[in-house]
Amino acid sequence: MESSFISPYRDDIVISWPELHRDTRVLCHALMEKGPFKGIIAIARGGMIPAALVARELEIRLLDTICASSYEEAAEGGGGAQIMRTEVKILKGVDHDGEGFLLIDDLVDTGNTARLIRKMLPKAYFATLYAKPMGREVVNLCVKEFRQDKWVYFPWDIDYTFVPPLKKNR
Repeated sequence: MESSFISPYRDDIVISWPELHRDTRVLCHALMEKGPFKGIIAIARGGMIPAALVARELEIRLLDTICASSYEEAAEGGGGAQIMRTEVKILKGVDHDGEGFLLIDDLVDTGNTARLIRKMLPKAYFATLYAKPMGREVVNLCVKEFRQDKWVYFPWDIDYTFVPPLKKNR
């Protein structure tokens, strides 16, 4: 069965563990100027690892999650499973407006999830490691901005494998 899904992404950006740690520390230096914060709310799943790193660096012990779903795998294509956006679903929320809290995610892409969560937590300070143009205005702070047509792979999404030198493949 052929899939009619056409990816809007032209190429990939791969974030390594060392890069993620460096960028998180840059984020934390900026956040120290904005706090103190009562606690952190991680947007699950992508924001959980950055939130844990931020919690460590800023010595914040109160962590919570807001759980959202906005991606699912499309049918298998020639290059394997493809990811497509779906309607944003909130699977778990929090019972306050975010006042005094730091809201953390790994990436704001189109901003659809971020806009919905921002409405739920209008008083939270929203920080992401990375942002794309369509979602950038939703967050208060980000470390790096990428073009909209880039797909970002995080270290927890990939497996490092050995690649033989080109000459050996002849």
